Amino acid sequence: MTIKIITDSGADLPKEFLERYGVSIVPLSVHFDHEKMPADTSAESFYRMMRASKTLPTTASPAPYDFLEMYKQVEAGTDILVLCISSNISCTYQNAMIAKEMYLDEGRNNIIEVCDSKTFSLGLGLTVALIAKMAQAGSTFQELKTWVAQHARDVKAYFTLDSLENVIKGGRLDKLRGTVASVLNIKLLMRVSAEGTIEVVEKNRGMKTSLNALIKRLEEKQHDFEKAVLAVCHSNCEERAREVIQMILAKYPFREVILSEMGPIIGTYAGEGGIGVAF
Repeated sequence: MTIKIITDSGADLPKEFLERYGVSIVPLSVHFDHEKMPADTSAESFYRMMRASKTLPTTASPAPYDFLEMYKQVEAGTDILVLCISSNISCTYQNAMIAKEMYLDEGRNNIIEVCDSKTFSLGLGLTVALIAKMAQAGSTFQELKTWVAQHARDVKAYFTLDSLENVIKGGRLDKLRGTVASVLNIKLLMRVSAEGTIEVVEKNRGMKTSLNALIKRLEEKQHDFEKAVLAVCHSNCEERAREVIQMILAKYPFREVILSEMGPIIGTYAGEGGIGVAF
């Protein structure tokens, strides 16, 4: 039985990976003022636009119709597995579920499962990547569903930001505390919580210290490195991301590393210079 995997643009997976494994993306939208940014805008152009803007862009979940149109493109007889960005930061999952009901109401016979990943960026991306690899290796639809239910939340994701400007603009940190932290060169180390929200776990002085603290977090999970996959994403700072990868591999020899750029959905709040890891 053929399996189709669908996710949203909050997964931050590189284009070449999506193409290799046949994963389809339903994009969230980004607006600068009242103008919708074209879905095919490059990350480089997005960051340039954001740098020039006095206010943060806004993001919006795909409408149920967007998911429905993607479902309808899947060939008859193909099972559909949908993994969405955390329902606690976006209504993307709820809209994907509405679209599922609309799809089934049309009398279509494809089996479809919609999952709330309770994570985002490469936390979601790594989950999708592992599922895609399993599907290509011959896992059944039921095996994939079981893995998501039992293991997807074992994926851990951490981030550290170079600037608090966007966090302050977006209302995630009050201006006074954010300004004081910026003056003191405080860098926040954050993680995706079990509920699928972002929480601060450490405050470090300087980016080097914060990156070292991020790397140390990889000790939280025991890996069989001959099989393990590491995902690293960056917000317009690829050179820094590659340096971090080398630092990680010197201590933790992951078999495979997925390097990607934070897209507009996560990049809007991370700002430039941020690094994230999922493992």
